[in-house]
Amino acid sequence: MSTSFEKYQKRRLVSSYFSVVISIALVLFLLGMLGLLVLNTKKVADHFKEQIALTVYLKDTAKEVEIEQLKKSLAMADYTKSTTYVSKEEAAEAHSKEIGEDFMEFLGYNPLQNSIDVYMNADFVSGEQVDAIAAELTSKNFVDEVIYDKPLIALLNENVKKISFWVLIASGVFTFIAVLLINSSIRLSVYSKRFIIKTMQMVGATKGFIRRPFIWQSVKLGMIGAIIALIGMAGALYYLNNSFPQLSLASDVKILAVLFIGVFIMGILITWLSTFFATSRFLNLKTDELYY
Repeated sequence: MSTSFEKYQKRRLVSSYFSVVISIALVLFLLGMLGLLVLNTKKVADHFKEQIALTVYLKDTAKEVEIEQLKKSLAMADYTKSTTYVSKEEAAEAHSKEIGEDFMEFLGYNPLQNSIDVYMNADFVSGEQVDAIAAELTSKNFVDEVIYDKPLIALLNENVKKISFWVLIASGVFTFIAVLLINSSIRLSVYSKRFIIKTMQMVGATKGFIRRPFIWQSVKLGMIGAIIALIGMAGALYYLNNSFPQLSLASDVKILAVLFIGVFIMGILITWLSTFFATSRFLNLKTDELYY
């Protein structure tokens, strides 16, 4: 009979620990992924900014030497990420494929111009800076015009600011919720042992002596939950990095190391504090209050 009861108690204990570990792991995983999003918000925004091209159309009278000098000066400019020279012949071929017919055969000549597509570094993709760059390029006598999508740049910068703001707000709210969820799981675990706590106190054990095994047990559960969360984060990061290699999500090893260590420490810290306050609460209750 006693053996059966002991097995039942052990199963309940294992089930309680398992639920606490899973709760901690899920919350820390979501918190870690949110941290990954926060750290990479600028990188994602920069990626989209760097897809916007500033197209420099050259006059037909432009000399080969002038074009080569412009290509070299653009390649060395601080604002340039990359450049692509598109000859009028290449542009005509691409346009013919796009519309499905040879428009030059109908017109009798090629109306398109030689051009250079300039993809800029993200820090320079703002309305004022792009306007200044465009004005500088247009001032060259062999440049016909400079075209870029000004409304798109304005919209992109505006949306990046909004998204960054709301991501920070969401991070703060979710961190608070995460602490509450882990705290609730730990408090329920300690609540199930409230009579043991009071019995130890009644036989003369000090508060520090009573707290110590509960805190150590919760910290171990927090460490296990954090390790599970980190494994999940590593798997998600591997998948995202392979799915979107252009974002280079795993390129900054130091930042990722800080994030992973931060999640692990948070798992330990939250469980330690939650257990400390939970045990303190039951230590300060009177015996008849334990039933409510």
